[in-house]
Amino acid sequence: MITFILGGNKSGKSDYALEVFSKYSGTKCFIATGKARDMAFRKQIMDHRRERDPSIPVFETGTDLHQVLVRARKDYEHLLVDSLDFWLFSCSELVNGEQLIGEVVRLLSEWKGPDLVLVSCEVGLGPLAMTREVREFVRGLGGLNRRIAAIADEAYLVAAGLPLTLKK
Repeated sequence: MITFILGGNKSGKSDYALEVFSKYSGTKCFIATGKARDMAFRKQIMDHRRERDPSIPVFETGTDLHQVLVRARKDYEHLLVDSLDFWLFSCSELVNGEQLIGEVVRLLSEWKGPDLVLVSCEVGLGPLAMTREVREFVRGLGGLNRRIAAIADEAYLVAAGLPLTLKK
């Protein structure tokens, strides 16, 4: 089953994903996509690490989310990916970024593997971006989120720490 959890910045989406993930029994792994590009984000990553169960293995993907998912689904019954927005940001810097995105979407559309919780930032509720680059990223993430929501078995929007059911 694929569970998709969306929310704005600091909405509680990662906390809710961990809550959903904690209810699973069996082998688990956490797949992290964010790279610390500044001190504030490095602190956020460290805060997230402290909130997670230290016994759960963590894999960092960079842009290789497809490969990490393929490998992890062989060894684990439950996977948590946090988050698609940081992964997309990394892919957007690459010449073959669209190819990588397509590979992940195809993999998920045919997903027969373990339970998968996917986290992403909802960008459609914020102010209009001022720069072309940011507008392109927002359009790309909005499109990716729509594709993942269509594939997912369940989808939730987290606002002010409260999950709202979008699809069940």
